Parts: sequence; C-alpha cells; structure tokens
Amino acid sequence: MSHPKLSINQATIKYANLAEALSATVEGGVEAIGLWREPVNEVGLATAAEMLTDSGLRFTTHCRGGFFTLPDGPARAQALDDNRRAIEETATLAAAGAEGSTSILVLVAGGLPEGSRDIVGARERVRDAIGELVPDAAAAGVTLAIEPLHPMYATDRCVVSTLGQALDIAADFDASVVGATVDTFHIFWDPQVLDQIARAGREGRIATYQVCDWKTPLAADVLLSRHYMGDGVIDFGSLTRAVVDAGYTGDIEVEIFNEDVWATDPVEVVRRTAAAFDAAVAPHL
Repeated sequence: MSHPKLSINQATIKYANLAEALSATVEGGVEAIGLWREPVNEVGLATAAEMLTDSGLRFTTHCRGGFFTLPDGPARAQALDDNRRAIEETATLAAAGAEGSTSILVLVAGGLPEGSRDIVGARERVRDAIGELVPDAAAAGVTLAIEPLHPMYATDRCVVSTLGQALDIAADFDASVVGATVDTFHIFWDPQVLDQIARAGREGRIATYQVCDWKTPLAADVLLSRHYMGDGVIDFGSLTRAVVDAGYTGDIEVEIFNEDVWATDPVEVVRRTAAAFDAAVAPHL
C-alpha cells in the first residue's frame, strides 16, 4: 500500500477513463482520488458516484470550476451556472466516496478576456463571481478552493498568480466555504510563499495541498511541464513542512500534466507516483 495520505489527481492519468482511473488507483495501492468533471460527465453523475462508491476510494477534490473573468453578459451567466453544477457534482461525489472524503471544488480563476488589459478588474470579477457562488457552496457543504497558477498563465488561464492574492480574495468569505489550493508547481518560486502558507493556516484556508515537480527546459506547451516529485528543482521539504506546520492534515494530491506520463500505463504511473511521493514528500509529514 502507498502512503495513506497520497491521492492521485485524475489529471495524472489523463487518458484513462473513469473506470480505468479508479481501477488503476486501487491496483496501485492508493486510497484516494481527485476527479475531473469531464470523465465524470462522460458517464453521468449518478453512475460516477456509484463507481466511486464501489471502488472504496476516498474522494479528495473535484476539478475544476472557475473561469470567472468574463464581463457581465450571457457568457458570464452561463459560466456561473456551470459552476453551480460543479458544486452539485462535488457534493454528490464526496457523499459517494469512502470515509474521510472531502467536498472541495478547485477553482481556476480564468485569464484576461479577449482584448482586455485590465488584470486588476479581472481579479475583481473573480471576487464578485465567488461571492455569487458562496450561498450555493455553503448550502451544499462544499469548499471553493481558489488555485493560484504560476504567472506564466496569468493572461490566458488564471489572473490569480500568488497564494497571497488567492487569500486576499478568500478573506471576504467564511473560511469553511472559500479556501485556497496550495500547489507546489505554481507557488514554489514565490519569495513570500512560506509566509503565505503560514497565513493560510492561521486563517484556516488550506483546502487542499497538491504536489508535482518543476524542471527546465519547459515543454513547448508549458501547461504540460509538470514532473514526478524528485525529478526537478522544487524543495518539497520546506513546502510540505510549512503546510503541516500550518495545521493541514488532509490528503495530498499528485497532479501531473505531462505527455510522457500520460502515455504510460496508468497502473505504472500510479506506482511510480507512489514511489516518488514516498521519497520526496512523505519524509516531511
């Protein structure tokens, strides 16, 4: 069996369908999984919930909601409605998972709308959108986990680039409903990262901790530049100890976007992930 806190984020085995992802995770000796909306919706929410229950796995996060930076209009309204559906999915899957499952919906803020240079205004629209969704999340018992992404994604994917920015947005809302995702790939570079992790702990806002490594040169598609822990330059010791010292006791997801990893048999990926976790992350828990 793998470390009991390890969870496989489904993106790490992207080309596996839901049944294959659940099976590979179980066969690899891992006790928990984070799911993505697309594979869940391929089979339907009710069927996905049954499959998750039958697997015996804990459910750790649902990916993803967000993309809140559009100006007012029909497209923004549609995005908010889609996030409400994501909240419902999260609650249903958390109820279907094994004991210890958590209702956490990871949010990616969205990039600059086409033709816009107003990144400050875009961040404010993120805050406004989360405010609209808070009543739905609270009613469903779901925590919205704002994920800051590395600044190289600021214009096309996520205008929230630091943990501090995520916490500033979350500060307007109850910590049980709005928290933050701490992802090593996206925040390791930040000179303030340890202080901000400590702040997140004081404020009770670490909703989930995700890990993978950074190695240069980056892939031609920088979205696919994540690696197994220990293959790159991230100091998992300092970051993991900071998260633990901040009071986080939950599962830790490994989320890797990498074409070579995706092309490998999912069971082998899960096993290699578990070995990398044991070597690079587990000693600091």
